[in-house]
Order: sequence, then structure tokens, then C-alpha cells
Amino acid sequence: MIIESKSMEETHTIAGNLLEHVKPGTVIALIGDLGAGKTVFSQGFAKALGINERVGSPTFKLVSEYYGEFFTLYHIDAYRLKGSSDFLNIGGEEYLYSENSFTLIEWANIIEDILPKNIVTIKFSRIKKDLNIRVLEVKGLNNES
Repeated sequence: MIIESKSMEETHTIAGNLLEHVKPGTVIALIGDLGAGKTVFSQGFAKALGINERVGSPTFKLVSEYYGEFFTLYHIDAYRLKGSSDFLNIGGEEYLYSENSFTLIEWANIIEDILPKNIVTIKFSRIKKDLNIRVLEVKGLNNES
């Protein structure tokens, strides 16, 4: 599925709509260049979960945990990791197999070799003719490839 977003607000809405199609325990891999919209998407997803805390890029913390009324959101940024072993060394596997939470992983391609098979992947890219437009390519919903 390909979705175009023309603003931060649209990206927030897209993220909220995705929540209607995933269940707790889902890992969502967010892939794209710096400034492509991964953190903005994460903010919209958190808002849809009822999380009122400010969601920022977890680059310097690696993992941020947010607690909603019903579910926990794990927001991971793998940008500074050298690979899967770094992620496993911080106990990262617990975030990949948590049944009553959602896990968003920015820069998930860095640890893709250890990600579960049944994840949702969203690739973010910018349109060169209008850098405000983002294209989100979503894979893995309803077992699509």
C-alpha cells in the first residue's frame, strides 16, 4: 500500500488509521532517511494510543517507553547501533515479543536480521519536486508482502 502525506497532520492521521489495522504485540519497522517523517509518524501513533507525553526522537536514549491507558508503546531508534548484536546486548529482544504493547523501530533496517517475520514495515521517502510531501510504502498488513 502506498500513501502520500502532504503535512505533519496528515502523517499523524495516517499513523492513527494504521492503529485500526494492527493488534497489540505488533512490531512496526520505520525505514527512511533523516527527516523523512519517522518520528512524526511515531507521534501520531502515540496520540492514537491515548499517550499524551511528548514523543521525540529517541536517538540518544535508544528506547523510549510511553504508557497509554491500555497499551505501552516502545519507541526505538536503532540509528546509533552497529548492528543486531548491539540491540540484543541492551535486552532488545523483549521489545520484539511483547504481547500487550506496540513497538515502533526507527532505522529498523539496521537490525532487520533479528526482526520477527510478521512485522509491518513502513518505508518513508520524500518527493524531490516537493520536499514537504512524504510517500509511505506500507507492507505486512493482513499478511501482504
